[in-house]
Amino acid sequence: MFIKVALLIVFFAVFICVGIICRRQSTDVNGFVLGGRSVGPWLTAFAYGTSYFSAVIFVGYAGQFGWSFGVASTWIGLGNAFIGSLMPWVILGRRTRIMTQHLGSRTMPDFFGTRYDSVALKIAASAITFLFLIPYTASLFNGLSRLFRMAFNVDYAVCVVVMAVLTAVYVIVGGYMATAVNDFIQGIIMLVGIVAVIGAVLAKHGGFMQSLVAMSKIDCGELSGGYVSFFGPQPLYLLVVVLLTSLGTWGLPQMVGKFYAIKNEDSIKIGTGISTFFAVVVAGGCYFLGGFGRLFTTQEVVSAQGFDSVVPTMLSGLSDLLIAVVLILVLSASMSTLSSLVLTSSSTLTLDFIGAFKKRKLAEKQNMVVLRCFVAVFIIISAVIAIVQAKSRVTFIAQLMGISWGALSGAFLAPFLYGLYWKKVSRAAVATGFVFGTVVMLCQLCISLGWLHVSGGVLGFIFKNSLYSGVFTMLSSLVVVPLVSLLTQGTTPDGVDAMFQCYDRTVRVPARDVLTDDKEN
Repeated sequence: MFIKVALLIVFFAVFICVGIICRRQSTDVNGFVLGGRSVGPWLTAFAYGTSYFSAVIFVGYAGQFGWSFGVASTWIGLGNAFIGSLMPWVILGRRTRIMTQHLGSRTMPDFFGTRYDSVALKIAASAITFLFLIPYTASLFNGLSRLFRMAFNVDYAVCVVVMAVLTAVYVIVGGYMATAVNDFIQGIIMLVGIVAVIGAVLAKHGGFMQSLVAMSKIDCGELSGGYVSFFGPQPLYLLVVVLLTSLGTWGLPQMVGKFYAIKNEDSIKIGTGISTFFAVVVAGGCYFLGGFGRLFTTQEVVSAQGFDSVVPTMLSGLSDLLIAVVLILVLSASMSTLSSLVLTSSSTLTLDFIGAFKKRKLAEKQNMVVLRCFVAVFIIISAVIAIVQAKSRVTFIAQLMGISWGALSGAFLAPFLYGLYWKKVSRAAVATGFVFGTVVMLCQLCISLGWLHVSGGVLGFIFKNSLYSGVFTMLSSLVVVPLVSLLTQGTTPDGVDAMFQCYDRTVRVPARDVLTDDKEN
């Protein structure tokens, strides 16, 4: 217990100190929200990775999908690394940085409002962001409950309150730069921790090969040894999970926002490799570890306690030192993601939603006060929702948490991606994308709660669960947005050619003739 408490005290003390040190770079809105657009490749890459992977993945998804797919769940982590990390950096990174600076946009809703010359789209995007990030944030608190009960036997509400207060302190004081520096520290902890935990857990069954042998003997229905097969017992379902958890990052405001703040083009190139490596180790390691979950618990326990019990059960027999490492690992993953969500949501609400209704712009100091107030408000709301859901098991909240990712990515992915590359995207198409993404996922919510009923067939497949409908929404929006754009060219904003000139600036350089031996010259 002394080791656990001592590590936690050091952990929290470091983060508070970082927040205080970084306060000088958070004196204005640009510094508070984007770190002055001067964040280097290492900090940005780790901020991207730690915002991506949280307790939801380590405790929830790793346990659930490791149980369903066995060792093949490692594909989810690799998909996260190459589709969810490498490709966004390559395809979105440079253009996002250049275009957002050219337009002067500081958030994703601000980008939509400026790029498509529409205050209505800006307000709609900020409302969608705020409403769906709250349950997503609350789910981070839920991911910690079982681990803290296992390690400290403390009340879940106490854990939520402590984590919320500490996160609020360093975000309010230090802003984006504090979160980026802390994300780097947390990322190092996650890299070391996941490797140590995997080695210790597999050692319980004699190492990697012996664990594979034991997994191969577990009954998998008609497919013998399915839990150690290349694509697992449910290949189609595995593909759906890979697409949702990987492609979804392309449209999440808290992920794309990292590209707004990166320093320069060289930083993007370096950050691409760092981010991909981080995702391979952390995401690949989490899902690889979860793939051996059936060696440590039974179907009866999972049925009674849920998938969130799988990973804590795997870790329960570790030494006190490793348990402390796991706690710090999960806290690091959760607090980094939490700080990113809090900063994204509060800045969106302050600058885009409230700012759109103000007849006159607030002064810089007033904006900073409002921003910091909404950081606190957002954390309080999320913490209360998490405690209420855990204590009362409110089905609506639990289902809404699963809908959040699909709704945000389904609404924003296509309008943002095409907005960076294609001049002919229309306002009507963007509005259609917003409506399509949110309506489909809200229908999924109603179906999951039993308010609507869908029989078999195509609709039954699409609305099988929030994973299927989320993937359907994202992929469909990539077709819907360009199609509607071609049909509604009358709503294409003016001045698009000028916006895209930021990618192709003409640079004049001195030149001189070169004398050669070529007779023709």
